[in-house]
Amino acid sequence: MMKQRILVVEDEAPIRQMIAFNLSRAGFDVDEAEDTSSARIKIANTRPDLVLIDWMLPDSSGLELTRLLRRDEACSDLPIIMLTAKAEEKDKVLGLEGGADDYITKPFSPKELVARVKALLRRATPDPEEPLIAESLRLDPISHRVTVGEHEVNLGPTEFRLLKFLMQNPDRVYSRAQVLDIVWGQNVYVEERTVDVHVRRLRQALEAFSADQYVQTVRGAGYRFSVC
Repeated sequence: MMKQRILVVEDEAPIRQMIAFNLSRAGFDVDEAEDTSSARIKIANTRPDLVLIDWMLPDSSGLELTRLLRRDEACSDLPIIMLTAKAEEKDKVLGLEGGADDYITKPFSPKELVARVKALLRRATPDPEEPLIAESLRLDPISHRVTVGEHEVNLGPTEFRLLKFLMQNPDRVYSRAQVLDIVWGQNVYVEERTVDVHVRRLRQALEAFSADQYVQTVRGAGYRFSVC
């Protein structure tokens, strides 16, 4: 089996080398970039399975690189983890809304980093299951495609996993904590507000095809998927 490839975009060499060492030891192939320009070249030449992006980079921000990748059709579903010393909630929300699938605050332990990388890659890998269909909305776990009628919906890996979970359990209400445990995993430490961010991103993607009404908010309780 081919090793999964991780691109580390970090301008501080000691931190970049520490991350690369621990990911290599965990069994990944690792590429390194010190700024957004070199990162874009590496992604264009060899698409990684996941990108770790530092927020503060010399030629542009990691947030802007993340937004750029999300606007690129070829990279719109590329799993992205943002690394930053910005620890305030508003910064985390900004990073997630900018397109990151996960957010790790410096300083962090190498074990946590590797665990978060593995968890996101698991979520981004489709399971061999039958397609899920709700009226004109169709999710195919094998091809990792979501369509509404003849139109394809571009979703990030976390939004895909979230929609898949909700479609597998229609008309049942799940709290934010339950969604975190099931979609993100019990050993992944993220805030419940993260669920709101990804639900909003999922709805925005579906809204273009008039399918956002399937993902419903139940006031004071959580979220559910329903065609009613």
